[in-house]
Amino acid sequence: MPNSATTSPAAPRYKGVFPVVPTVFDADGRLDLAGQKRAVDFMIDAGSHGLCILANYSEQFVLTDEERDRVTDAVLAHVDGRVPVIATTTHFATAVCAERSRRAEAMGAAMVMIMPPYHGATFRVPETAIYDFYRGVSDAISIPIMVQDAPVAGTPLSVPFLARMANEIENLSYFKIEVPQSAAKLRALIELGGEAIEGPWDGEEAITLMADLDAGATGAMTGGGYPDGIRQITDAWFAGDREAAADAYQRWLPLINYENRQCGLAACKALMKEGGVIAHDTVRAPQPPMHPATRAGLVEIARRLDPLVLKWGR
Repeated sequence: MPNSATTSPAAPRYKGVFPVVPTVFDADGRLDLAGQKRAVDFMIDAGSHGLCILANYSEQFVLTDEERDRVTDAVLAHVDGRVPVIATTTHFATAVCAERSRRAEAMGAAMVMIMPPYHGATFRVPETAIYDFYRGVSDAISIPIMVQDAPVAGTPLSVPFLARMANEIENLSYFKIEVPQSAAKLRALIELGGEAIEGPWDGEEAITLMADLDAGATGAMTGGGYPDGIRQITDAWFAGDREAAADAYQRWLPLINYENRQCGLAACKALMKEGGVIAHDTVRAPQPPMHPATRAGLVEIARRLDPLVLKWGR
């Protein structure tokens, strides 16, 4: 199958593998900033082109605003420009999201990622308000905005609407597509939006990565446990060797699938603890810890692939 990424801009500012950084807690659920820095160092050593902090897989929804600032400051200071860092600044209120985004930019974030405004199961706003929301945030910053089109928001974002925002809102140019039939949506968005779609990206732990690459994705925002494995897929694909990319995808898909379908956001921390990257794989209550049998299954599949995460801290 021929690559279709040539229909997207030739030189996006950011492309490649930008995995989500877990928020590291100690055994009692308090921030562990020393562990946080070790997680970041591992992820860079594992080949991440960039990082994303405070995403849903970072448990952003269990953090206080003060903790968000502490994590952002600690990570950006520790990364110290080694790779670009995307900060998630999602909030229902335009003013709060804009202020979070301003602070992230001032701290050194390269981009902000934002879901459309939602709250709970039923609080949504109409398309005109979503447009004004993103425009309001864009007016407050000068770095790119990535729209996170994810099922958790429960907000339909049509291709024509996304393309319109990309063409009319100055800083809105990246799109992480995680909804069903993601490849079809990416392909349609690239075709309709043209050069305004600077960064069409894959998400959802890379479960649809090959299809999304074929559709024109230029970035992948995955879990943080094995960027070296994801790189085996994307490096081959971007080098024009689709056969090697498909072979790598086939090798890594069992682990990707296990993370996506069995473990969720706890997978990254479990692998990092197993490999001595972090001391504790705590997820903050009320989220339950991973069942030992699930953890054993995750580690068993990972060991067959020999990822850096299982050796980095040993």
